[in-house]
Formats: sequence, C-alpha cells, structure tokens
Amino acid sequence: MKASVLLFSGIFSLLFFGSCGGNKNLQERAPAQFGKIYTTKTPKGIRLNIPVIAIQDQKVSLNSVYFRGMKSALTQNEEKPNLYVADFRTGMGDIVMHKEPKKEYGNQPPQMPEKSPVKIEKDEALLVFIQNGETKYYKLTGIVEKE
Repeated sequence: MKASVLLFSGIFSLLFFGSCGGNKNLQERAPAQFGKIYTTKTPKGIRLNIPVIAIQDQKVSLNSVYFRGMKSALTQNEEKPNLYVADFRTGMGDIVMHKEPKKEYGNQPPQMPEKSPVKIEKDEALLVFIQNGETKYYKLTGIVEKE
C-alpha cells in the first residue's frame, strides 16, 4: 500500500514539475504597450503589423514572431517607427515560369513551416523578444485581418 502511494506521488510530482519547465520563458506581462495588432495581405503573403505604443528600447528588443505555423523576423517600419512588421510568404503572388531558368530568377518559394514552442490559435501570435540578454516569449491575442 505504501509503495503504491509513493509511486503515484512520484509520478504526480514528475508530471507537475515536468510540465512547468516547457513554458518557463512565456511571460504573462507584455514587454511593451501594444496597439491593435492586425494582418494585411501582400502580393507575396501575409504581413503581421504590431503597433507599439511604448517600449523601453534599452531593456527590450523585439526579435521575431511565430504566426500560423511560420516564424519571421520583426522589423521596424521605416515610415512609422512605432510599427513593427513581420512578413510571411504563403506562396501567393505571381510566379514566373519560363523555359529559361534565368527568367525565373527572383521567384521565392513559400515559407517553410516552423513549430511554435507554445500552442497558439489562428488569431494569436507568439512574440519572441530579448530582455536583459535572455530570450522570452509573449502571446499576442485578438489579431484581426484588415483589407
């Protein structure tokens, strides 16, 4: 009887502590203050737009984002410095098919899938950022599609 109780408590402890380790860098507190996050269609795929209202540039660096099974780098928009964008190639757009391979130069394949370290839904994205030299994650929710 004591052996079975010890066995079950040991298994419970392993499951409990083992499941906590996978999300240790998923933050509940946002690394910046965000506006309404939205997507737009581009000739080559989807653009994720992340408006940033306030961020501590010296402490936080927005790196990349996982979205709909893909990962892309975040860049600051040149015209709007408070807007960060990530482009995802979905294979949409014009592709040049020609018997001469040189004429097909510039065609880009769709982006390869990359699994997110945390489960995210279709209207969510996982933000990868660096804070104090440590890579952390924050789940962005409520993403809407704009025309």
